[in-house]
Amino acid sequence: MEKMKVGVVGATGMVGQRFLMLLENHPYFEVAALAASARSAGKTYAEAVGDRWKMKAAMPEKYKNMIVHDAADIDEMKALVSFVFCAVDMKKDEIKALEEAYAKKEIPVVSNNSANRWTPDVPMVIPEINDAHLEVIEAQRKRLGTKRGFIAVKPNCSIQSYVPALTPLRKFGIKEVVATTYQAISGAGKTFKEWPEMIDNIIPYIGGEEEKSEQEPLRVWGKVENGEIVKADAPVITTQCIRVPVSDGHTAAVFVRFENKPTKEEILEAWASFKGKPQELGLPNAPEQFITYFEEDNRPQAALDRDIYGGMGVTVGRLREDTVYDYKFVGLSHNTLRGAAGGAVLIAELLYREGYFN
Repeated sequence: MEKMKVGVVGATGMVGQRFLMLLENHPYFEVAALAASARSAGKTYAEAVGDRWKMKAAMPEKYKNMIVHDAADIDEMKALVSFVFCAVDMKKDEIKALEEAYAKKEIPVVSNNSANRWTPDVPMVIPEINDAHLEVIEAQRKRLGTKRGFIAVKPNCSIQSYVPALTPLRKFGIKEVVATTYQAISGAGKTFKEWPEMIDNIIPYIGGEEEKSEQEPLRVWGKVENGEIVKADAPVITTQCIRVPVSDGHTAAVFVRFENKPTKEEILEAWASFKGKPQELGLPNAPEQFITYFEEDNRPQAALDRDIYGGMGVTVGRLREDTVYDYKFVGLSHNTLRGAAGGAVLIAELLYREGYFN
C-alpha cells in the first residue's frame, strides 16, 4: 500500500517533534515535508532545531537533512503533501488564518492548536468519544468552498485526563463535576533544563486552561445540528489547573454528582467496557483498552502509568464515595501523546479510514 504524503507545520517545536517520532514508521503516512517559521526556512531540520531537540530518543536520521519550508508558502507545501498536521506557535488569529488558508488550498489540516476549537463547523474530536462530529466537515467544506480541504482539531490536553472517564458515566445523568488538574511542564513546551524554576515548585495558574477545561468537554459532548456543533448544556463543570514539577502526564482529581447515582461496580463496568471507533477499526495508535482502572491506592502515577499503550491509554484510580459529592476519582493521561500529537495522529488515522482524505 502506498503511504499518504503528509507535512508537519510547526515541526521544530516540542509537539512538532513528537509528531515526527510518531510518524517515523507509520503504516498509513509518510512525512514528505517539514515547515516552520521563516527564520527556519531553507535550513536542514537538524540546523533549524539546533540544541532544542526535546524528545528522549535521538532525532531520527531520516529527518535530519530534510530542508525546512516556510509554513506560509502553502503552494510549495501543496506540491509535496496530501494533508498536514499543524502545531505552530503563533497568535491565535494568525493560526486561524493559516489553517484556513491551507484548507482553502485543498490541503486538509489536522490541528493541535486551539485557534479553531470553537469554529462552529470545525470538529474537535476525541476519536473514541465523538467521531460522529466528523460529519460536520461537509458543512465546513461548503463554507470554505472546497472539495477536499477542511480543518479538524483535537481538544485541550488537560481534559483528556478526565473526560474519557466521565463519558461512559453520562448515562447516569452527570449533574456537577469539580476537577483539579495537575499539569506537566511539557504542556508548556518545556523541559526541566529550560525551566529550572519548576523544580521543587508548583504554580497555581496556567493562562486560559480553566476556561478550556470547563467548556471544551461540553463541546465534545455536543451534537451536530444544521451544519454546526452545538455544545451540551450540562453538566456544570468547575476546574482549577495547576502546573506541577512533572515532565509528562496530566493528572486530574475529580468529584462528580449524578442524577441517578450508580454503584461502584456499575462505574467500573462502564469504564472496562468503554471503547470507540478506533478500537473497532483497529487503528494503529488506538489503545487496546481505552480506560484502565488500577485497584491500588497509589495509582495511577505519572512516572509509572503515562506510557500505557504507547501513551495513548487513559488510566483511572482511587474511585470511592465522597462525603459532599457522590464519587471521586483520579485520572491520568499523557499530555503530549494522547493529549497532543498522538491524539491528532489518531484523528488522522480515523479520517483516513473513513475516507475524508479522498
